[in-house]
Amino acid sequence: MNLQPTSQPEVQLRISEIFCSIQGEASRAGLPTVFVRLAGCPLRCVWCDTEYAFEGGERMPLSSILEQVASYRTPHVTVTGGEPLAQPDCHQLMRDLCDAGFDVSLETSGALPVEEVDPRVSLVMDLKCPASGESARNRWQNLSCLAAKDEIKFVIANRDDYEWSKAKLFEHNLSERVGEVLFSPVEGQLQPAELAGWIVQDALPVRFQLQLHKILWQDARGR
Repeated sequence: MNLQPTSQPEVQLRISEIFCSIQGEASRAGLPTVFVRLAGCPLRCVWCDTEYAFEGGERMPLSSILEQVASYRTPHVTVTGGEPLAQPDCHQLMRDLCDAGFDVSLETSGALPVEEVDPRVSLVMDLKCPASGESARNRWQNLSCLAAKDEIKFVIANRDDYEWSKAKLFEHNLSERVGEVLFSPVEGQLQPAELAGWIVQDALPVRFQLQLHKILWQDARGR
């Protein structure tokens, strides 16, 4: 792999953590994956499980990030946060990772523009349901940028969230717009079997998912 960053002069990003684990969500679930977690997020979802990434982070040059990613010897890389797009140089990071030959996915809230995301990157967009407290931040025009390689996730806390998600699914024809539409229960607020039952009863064209990494390692950081 070509590990030399393409940007000159080299930029730096605030990194919360870089680690290798099993991808726990979306269509890549189960694959060994390197996670690059960027610090900072303008949203404050009430059920957020990565609040430690809201602030701080270590400033790292792109070359150091690429070297650390390559050291794990796996082709799959997920750029996540926080909200990674809150740092504009995230775009350069993703371009450099793609140029180096990695299979790159981006986990984003959908509250910030995605038009400039490298087309080689697979987006996993987390549309915010009402119970998150941040549904007003959804940037609906981002949907026009999505393609069959991309995915949309709804994190659902209750029946109202489910009905809202179902309405958006059909209103925006999401199951034909992207490769996967994912419905996930908020841990501790909605029983997984209850959500699965609703999906089956309504015969929705979505994929039910649980966070595999939490089943394996509970709330351990860096997993």
